[in-house]
Amino acid sequence: MTERIVLAYSGGLDTSVAIGWIGEATGAEVIAVAVDVGQGGESLETIRQRALGCGAVEAYVADASDEFANEYCMPTLKANALYQGHYPLVSAISRPVIVKHLVKAAREFGATTVAHGCTGKGNDQVRFEVGIQTLGPDLKCIAPVRDLALTRDKAIAFAEEKGLPIETTKKNPYSIDQNVWGRAVETGYLEDIWNAPTKDIYDYTATPEFPPAPDEVTISFEAGVPVAIDGVKVTPLQAIKELNRRAGAQGVGRIDVVEDRLVGIKSREIYEAPGAMALITAHKHLEDITIEREQARFKATVGQRWSELVYDGQWFSPLKRSLDAFIEDTQRYVTGDIRMVLHGGQAIVNGRRSGTSLYDFDLATYDTGDTFDQSMARGFIELWGMSAKVASSRDLRVAGQ
Repeated sequence: MTERIVLAYSGGLDTSVAIGWIGEATGAEVIAVAVDVGQGGESLETIRQRALGCGAVEAYVADASDEFANEYCMPTLKANALYQGHYPLVSAISRPVIVKHLVKAAREFGATTVAHGCTGKGNDQVRFEVGIQTLGPDLKCIAPVRDLALTRDKAIAFAEEKGLPIETTKKNPYSIDQNVWGRAVETGYLEDIWNAPTKDIYDYTATPEFPPAPDEVTISFEAGVPVAIDGVKVTPLQAIKELNRRAGAQGVGRIDVVEDRLVGIKSREIYEAPGAMALITAHKHLEDITIEREQARFKATVGQRWSELVYDGQWFSPLKRSLDAFIEDTQRYVTGDIRMVLHGGQAIVNGRRSGTSLYDFDLATYDTGDTFDQSMARGFIELWGMSAKVASSRDLRVAGQ
């Protein structure tokens, strides 16, 4: 029986060429697997037909957009996950769901190997292969660009020689990855980190310098998950899409950052994540009134570590699973409404309400009706500063000897 290889297929130049390239290099049959994570663009059927036209013996397509929103975007939201304080893990959280469907397809079609289109420099090779090792430890992995010397110029030449049904162009120098949670752009002109991004880079967001009128939106949450926008019930996928549209129109969610890649190099990245950044902002403000102080402080540390694990391809790791359990517990009371204004590249919260709020007006007010007993403050301060006071006295005593 001829060996079969499952290829993570995007429909673009590199993975389209990889179908024939893998076949010639290994003699194996290629099954192309395309996964819809809300990236938009071409229909799955168009992508499937292109894969078959490029030589795939089977083309498997999966609509995972709701699955991605529910099981990957929502945990990211609950963690307020921003890698290095900036990046909402747009690509990092899509790889585990793609891996899940790659392994499923390998089982269904009797494949022994899974292939992906990543280079040897990036993070995604790790995310794909660690995920595949975890979910399909018996499966092998190959990367045509990395392992079979498939460079972009070779890909264009191969496509032209074979007459493959794809548009090949040397004009677009950027590497772009997108899904419903956001869009990532890198390479080309952007590799000089002094160069400002040009307007043609952006697609999910409008230029914030000339915004439309301010857009006020109310987002309702239940246990950390958005369930309504302006009183209209929504699924997580619908919430992300609606805020992509409304926040994107205001230029919200543009991110320009140099980040630390897993392989040890720094990389300049441009991200657009209007829906994600608006939701994370709203969610964090709701947590501010519903999560107890020490729990909130520790959760910030957990969220940072969670972000690093996910960025580093450890979605299926035991530590990630344990951190998920803590984060999920913190969301018990994160229920309520956040009102925010989207305008000129900013999402600014101006109203909060929750039936599970820890904000006590009578304790907080400085006006008549204040229930806070101010006489407790003096003794509290004495005790709070006691250890520092004793240490300072010791320092003075030793310095005087």
